[in-house]
Parts: sequence; structure tokens; C-alpha cells
Amino acid sequence: MLIKIDQSFYRKLTETEQQIITFINENASRISNMSISTVAEETFSSSATVSRTVRKCGISGFAELRYLLSTKNTESGDLIQVNEILKKSVLEATNTVDHLSVNDTLKVISLIQKAPRIYILSRGLTELVANEFSLKLQLLGYNVFSISDAAIMQKVTADVKRDELVFIFSLSGKTEELIVSAENAVSCGAKLITCTCDANTPLVKMATIPFIGYKHQHISIKKVDATSRFPLYILSRILIDYLILEKEKPKKISL
Repeated sequence: MLIKIDQSFYRKLTETEQQIITFINENASRISNMSISTVAEETFSSSATVSRTVRKCGISGFAELRYLLSTKNTESGDLIQVNEILKKSVLEATNTVDHLSVNDTLKVISLIQKAPRIYILSRGLTELVANEFSLKLQLLGYNVFSISDAAIMQKVTADVKRDELVFIFSLSGKTEELIVSAENAVSCGAKLITCTCDANTPLVKMATIPFIGYKHQHISIKKVDATSRFPLYILSRILIDYLILEKEKPKKISL
């Protein structure tokens, strides 16, 4: 039996939740290879119900459940490794979202909407995140400039206007040319938003609003900086999705 709960707690669950727990315990050897949607189909429920039931039993989510099962199956090393990888992505996503302040998110949205011009700065692989974010803002009608050249970003930020917005994407928050550009922007009185995964960096300290993601400590490729920018993609997507909703709201017609 994988999920152990006392009878008093079990009786408080709905009939569907009880069926899900019974199914998991009776099919422990299969669960580590199944998706949450398959479990939902097998129990005539929904993925949301399966997820909620698992969390009620003290397990953080379906990914952790599969991981716990795979570690019990010591004969399958590949199964353990795959579930460890899946758990890493889940941890980065959930921790990034959980630690975001709703008020700060709305403040960033407001700054984007009010800025006559937005500069988006990045370096290295993070340029991929910044370029996608920039493209989507342009499609939404914002005046955006995406810059990755060190000399150009430092020159532009030295002359940035007070009502303009500087957006910096940096996984580590320690890239020297980005720090110099941030210092330039702050000295000019411009608003500065930093999207990074390290709260203890100069970029965060200088930011008007820091937007911080969670990066897993495990690094797959260590010889070069090829660490996943997944948390930064999550941060940028949250902002874009909200801006799209704002654009789709029906406009009030004044009579």
C-alpha cells in the first residue's frame, strides 16, 4: 500500500476520492508509468480530482507520487531517473508560481501598460526567452526593443528616459554588462524590472520590482552555461497571458 491514511480521514473523503486512493494502492506497480490523465480515466474522474486527492493525502502532487513509486522499484533505474527529471520540472514550475507576489505581478503589468517604450535586455541563452517575450509584446502593440549586444545596451540605458521601462532577463543575475546597464537605467530614473532566479544579486537590489523564479540546483551540463531557462519562461508567460486577457476585455463605451 502506497497511500496510508487512517479510517476517520478516509471516511471524510468523497466517494470519488476514495475510489482514486483505492485504485492507486491496488495498482502501485503501474502508477509510476502512468499519466495523471490515465489515472483519471481509469477512475472515471478528472485530472484535477486526482491531483487534489493526492495532495489531501500529504503528497505534493502526482509527480511526487510517481517518484515515490519509482524509488520503491529498485529494479528499474531508468524509471527512477525519468521520474527524477519530471519532478525537477514540477518543482521549478510550482516553486516559481508559489513564490510570486500577485501585487508585484500586477505592478509589473501596470508598468508595461504605461511605458511609452520598453527595452528588454539579455545575454547568452537567456536571449531566447527575452526575444520571445519581446515578440509577443510587439504583437500586443507595445513599443519594444530587444537588445543583447553589450555595448549597445550600455549606450541605450545611459540615455533612457524616466517614463521608459527597462526589462532585464538574467538567470544568474550576475552578468556584468547587465549590471552596468541596470545601474545606468536607475541613475536615469527609469523603472527597472529584473527577471532572474537568484534573489541575492545586484540586479535584484536595484530593481523597481524584482520578478524571481525558482531554479533547481541540479545542473545537467556543467562545462558551459546551458542551464534550463524554464523558470524565466514561466515568468514571461504569466505576464504575457495577463496582458492578453487585458487586451481581450470589452472596452467601455462612454456616452
